[in-house]
Amino acid sequence: MAKVQIIQTRSMIKRPETQQRTMVALGLGRINKSVEVELTPQIAGMVRKVNHLITVKEL
Repeated sequence: MAKVQIIQTRSMIKRPETQQRTMVALGLGRINKSVEVELTPQIAGMVRKVNHLITVKEL
């Protein structure tokens, strides 16, 4: 599996509860916070769900 860096670029304020929970599950919560994770099918699905709030870089 490839590693990716996920960076939160937009705020979670006034977003649906499911999107907020997805961001917390990814380990995000503040703008410019980043995490490095393995790109599994589960992570890819979460990234697709909140792609308008994050930036993804391959490592």
